[in-house]
Amino acid sequence: MGFQTPLYELSEYLRWTSAGKIQLPDFQRAYKWEDERIRQLLITILRGHPLGVVMLLSTGNDQVRFKPKPLEGTAAVNEAIEPELLLLDGQQRLTSLTQALTGDGVVATKDARDRLMERRYFVDMRVALEGEERIEDAVISMPGDGVERANFGRDVVRDLSTPRLQREAETFPVNLLFSDDGMSWLFELDDRDLAKRFNAEIIKPTGTYNIPAIELDKSTSKAAVATVFEKVNTGGLALSVFELLTATFAGDGDYFEEHGVDFRLNDDWEKTREIFTSRPVLAGVESTDFLQAVTLLTTRKQNLAHNGSSRPPAVSAKREDILRLTLDNYLEWVDPLRDAFLWVADFLADRHIFDTKFLPYDTQLIPLACIKVVMEKDADLIGVRDRLVQWFWCGILGELYGGTTATRFVRDLEQVPAWARHESGASTPSTVTDATFVESRLHSLRTRQAAAYKGIYALMLGNSARDWMEDKALDMVQYVHLAVDIHHIFPRKWCDEHGIDEERRDSVVNKAAIAATTNRVIGGSPPSSYTTEIQRRAQIDATRLDTLLEAHLVPSELLREDNFDGFFAERRERLCQLVERAMTKTVLRDVDEGRAEELSDQFDPEAIVEESRVHVI
Repeated sequence: MGFQTPLYELSEYLRWTSAGKIQLPDFQRAYKWEDERIRQLLITILRGHPLGVVMLLSTGNDQVRFKPKPLEGTAAVNEAIEPELLLLDGQQRLTSLTQALTGDGVVATKDARDRLMERRYFVDMRVALEGEERIEDAVISMPGDGVERANFGRDVVRDLSTPRLQREAETFPVNLLFSDDGMSWLFELDDRDLAKRFNAEIIKPTGTYNIPAIELDKSTSKAAVATVFEKVNTGGLALSVFELLTATFAGDGDYFEEHGVDFRLNDDWEKTREIFTSRPVLAGVESTDFLQAVTLLTTRKQNLAHNGSSRPPAVSAKREDILRLTLDNYLEWVDPLRDAFLWVADFLADRHIFDTKFLPYDTQLIPLACIKVVMEKDADLIGVRDRLVQWFWCGILGELYGGTTATRFVRDLEQVPAWARHESGASTPSTVTDATFVESRLHSLRTRQAAAYKGIYALMLGNSARDWMEDKALDMVQYVHLAVDIHHIFPRKWCDEHGIDEERRDSVVNKAAIAATTNRVIGGSPPSSYTTEIQRRAQIDATRLDTLLEAHLVPSELLREDNFDGFFAERRERLCQLVERAMTKTVLRDVDEGRAEELSDQFDPEAIVEESRVHVI
């Protein structure tokens, strides 16, 4: 990447933006500056103070073919003009200046309350000539028609709507500062001395006002554009790879020639989101997640096709590789991935994960969807599915998908398909071998912020659990209908009254998936009391209720005795066995003191506050 640092006069920028020589890349957000900010910008220029650097990118770059768009409010908006430079940083400033200082000078802006309005700007000539410190008071913001009103529009406070009225008020319109019409306006001013002084002390210095630029050359890559933009963008808006690719794909001439329209990545993503609406559990899948999946499959294909080179391209989901995607890459995988994510939603439903609230890791959906694309129909074979399920639970209960996960995405995509198919020589995926679970971890799983907590909740739902009051299976339909959530088995009130420590009181060991009506019956009552009340309301005997409780791994006899210590120890063991069945791995019990203590130290309940997701921006 090469660059220059030229110094251009403001008048040149205005000519270039008005004529379309400078335009915006399509990823730039809409113009948004408010009235007072524009007025302060004009004050800065009239004082001759610096307003910062703008960043420009030379067009004609084969690596970066962004679709351009003219600055808002310029004459070039309605013309098909190819730009020479793209404005990466300085959109708000140059758009404000172009609208205020050219044409009719009317700027489409907002007030302090974010209400849309039109404004024109003027300079009180006599105040401006009192010195630099008075420029602040000299610059006047007026309604777009030049008339300031009061009393709900009935009274005119000031009228600057015509050149005659402006001259009478000795108030110069700033849109004439860089126009030949400015001298004509001054020539007709009654006070010739005022006109001469204003021209010499205000107009001429402003005419030579310079703005420095950083001009990136044609060798600049998309990754460099993204990095540079984020580091210098004075508007404070993050630039995502999705926005960069939206502009890049829209600039694909081959697609336009074939279809007669630009490809709009944003519109295509909206189509994907619409397809996903039937699966609430996919609501958290973001555009960058989808692009990561496309990149994984693209780089995998490139890796396999490299014909035994000593350095084949790596399988990757990193930012720089996403930015290398072409429109053809995207179009190759978009439909298979849409289908794969729908398959993932059904896979999750089979695991009793129905919505984003109890989805352990949304990041894990990315490699799972890619694995489905690679394995195609094999992913539904019983023996293959069993291994996919084992891998899935190892990732969750081993808490391996929090933090930075791009490397794990790659390893899983490379390792899981062959292993799941039981192919000869296939090694066990590192996500399976790395996963461990320690009995004492159950004590620190106390909120749904932890992935393992959500995982155990889903496993309990899948253990033939049924509602205690209506004996309904807690499947996808009844889960919503019954407003199922996780609640205390020994109520908080009872625990506090009986001196139960907070760690055990709020542990997942003392939680169960309970319908809203059942939880209301439980209230703060002791188990010995609420179990009898549930039997009475449900009109069932103790044996029937005990069967329902046992399906939730609740030791019913100890529960009815209000024996918290015995209940906690027994249910903790049952949950350990549930985890072992899911992971197909042994849970280290606390009695194995040396090893269990070593692994338990890996889990800090205070540090693991929220499972993070990867955001590629």
